[in-house]
Amino acid sequence: MQIVNNKIQYTKIHCTKNQFIKFCCGVLSTCNNLTLKHKNLFMKFPQPVSLKEIAELINAEVVGSTTSQAYGINEIHKVEEGDLCFVDHPKYYATSLNSAATHIIINTENVSIPPGKNLLVTEEPFEAYLKIVNHYRPFHSAKQLQNENAVIGERTVIMPNVFIGKDVKIGNDCIIYPNVALMDYTEIGNNVIIQSGTVIGSDAFYYNTKKNRNTWYKKMQSCGNVIIDDDVEIGANCTIDRGVTASTHIGKGSKMDNLVHIGHDTNVGRNCLFAAQVGIAGGCIIEDGVVLWGQVGVSKTLTIGENAIVLAQSGVPSSLENNKTYFGSPVVDAQEKRKELVWIKRIPEMWNRLNKLTSENK
Repeated sequence: MQIVNNKIQYTKIHCTKNQFIKFCCGVLSTCNNLTLKHKNLFMKFPQPVSLKEIAELINAEVVGSTTSQAYGINEIHKVEEGDLCFVDHPKYYATSLNSAATHIIINTENVSIPPGKNLLVTEEPFEAYLKIVNHYRPFHSAKQLQNENAVIGERTVIMPNVFIGKDVKIGNDCIIYPNVALMDYTEIGNNVIIQSGTVIGSDAFYYNTKKNRNTWYKKMQSCGNVIIDDDVEIGANCTIDRGVTASTHIGKGSKMDNLVHIGHDTNVGRNCLFAAQVGIAGGCIIEDGVVLWGQVGVSKTLTIGENAIVLAQSGVPSSLENNKTYFGSPVVDAQEKRKELVWIKRIPEMWNRLNKLTSENK
């Protein structure tokens, strides 16, 4: 495996043990310098898999090269070259075919196939996605409170009744308070504080919707994780959902009050501050230094620019520019909103004056 232009490539190597260790250290060093965009692409296969093998697993017909290899599977917002993605509605055929994904699981071959792309044609692409995920990232039932594969750093305090799932990594000097749940594959940096009752890495609120079946909403299996950087503090009874196929990320130095929810695949920047009952939907980008005061609601797949401040009880339906203060639902510039509220308070007075003028002219 090597990193070329921030992308993972696999090659066969023949070397001594010492050469292999040196090689691995070099790869790890390079990975640490990857941008957030690539670092968070989580659902990669243990090794490249041929399309022929994938097709046999999901009972699909390959249109293209059966010898081509897939490196992972990701949902459409997170795919990169070499990945599989799936699409099962004509409305999204073009989006998927023209995405970064190299291999598209689809329910028709009557589409224009861009150069270099391959199709895996099957009647139910969503079911095929589930089969692939469950094959390469199967569910593991917990047999103990703390998984034996978990890695816990030096001087980290784990208080009673903390659940630590499979392959969880916790850095140095952390404090994890009672009744916290750290679900499978969660990664936590150094000097992190997590208060009681918080759940990190719960499944994404993400469903495949078809109203021609008895169960309209079928769960899209989550196989991503949550990454929490150094010096983050998370209050009591917060929930941070893991990515569907990638990572939900909380940046260095960010702080959260109690009862905060972060949706799947959201990237929170450095030194953000979220007060109680803030809710952020999936797929958002919250840039560095953003402040969200109490009960702010943020809609899905939008960007809030760096150092923006959103005042309490505001609703954010679309992206916001940086270095501004916002208020209202839907939010607008806070100063403009204050002027609007002043005029609203004057409506009764203006109405009375209008009635008086009208009566005087009769």
